[in-house]
Amino acid sequence: MKSMVTLSVNDLSVQYQSQGKKVQAVDHVTFSFDKNESLGIAGESGCGKSTLGLAIMKTLQENASVSGKILFDGKSILETSDSEFTKDIRWKQISMMFQGAMNSLDPVFTIKKQFEEILKKHNFQGDKKQAIELAISSVGLSHPVLDKYPHEISGGMKQRVIIAMALIMTPRLVIADEPTTALDVLVQAQIMILLKKLKKEGLSIILISHDLGIISEIAEKVGIMYAGQIVEFGNMQEIYKNPKHPYTIALLESIPKLQETKRIIPLKGNPPSLVNPPSGCRFYDRCPQAMEKCKKDPPKIKTESGFVMCWLHE
Repeated sequence: MKSMVTLSVNDLSVQYQSQGKKVQAVDHVTFSFDKNESLGIAGESGCGKSTLGLAIMKTLQENASVSGKILFDGKSILETSDSEFTKDIRWKQISMMFQGAMNSLDPVFTIKKQFEEILKKHNFQGDKKQAIELAISSVGLSHPVLDKYPHEISGGMKQRVIIAMALIMTPRLVIADEPTTALDVLVQAQIMILLKKLKKEGLSIILISHDLGIISEIAEKVGIMYAGQIVEFGNMQEIYKNPKHPYTIALLESIPKLQETKRIIPLKGNPPSLVNPPSGCRFYDRCPQAMEKCKKDPPKIKTESGFVMCWLHE
């Protein structure tokens, strides 16, 4: 019987070499999710979320070194040559909405011209006009937007264009890196409604965000990332109702609730440097429940639907 796993990441590490220093951006990350499931990756800025997405897309900078395994429908992404990956997988099977991408549209070309360049780059053989119009309509935009330049449309429309570009080659998996950042609340809601609609139509999504509230609208599974590691992983429902890692608890407590009036208490301190990450639990200096044994590397404890890396659940 064919495996139902769409994406499996095993012991993935990504290290950047910069000015003679090594930055451990992703540190031995392991997770998987099935077809028709979506995954949320949550954590503070600089925790390695975006690097994880770029590693899956094989679009890391040249100064990055990667180890571990990434399997997409059983095929090893890391062992696939760049030319084969570009030909068969990138944008066709897996695409990505990059962080801040709405500002990366070329200001001197119309939206239509930029769509045409994507299709040309990936040797699209079908009806280009029909494909572009279908992609635009799928994100709730009308045909006239194609003749406009980026500066002539709003931030929300730019973000919809970016989503349409990620979908034009009809991939099965889309990595959305902070797709609602820098958008007003109304436009954020529109983008989330759009992503949920696309998910209902069969698209798998990896949603990267610092906002667990947004992730809860999309994902069946969630990975909590801290200082390059996934410290808790499991079904969304279990993690929301019964979070186990102190960092997960702190993230959930930071979400404003309409029914509650208590003041939100910010998490004190800063994440550790990834240039020389400390031994033991990386949340030790900020954890209200830290113990002496937490200075040792925490065990990976199996939970009902995933795992948690914490001595409290030994």
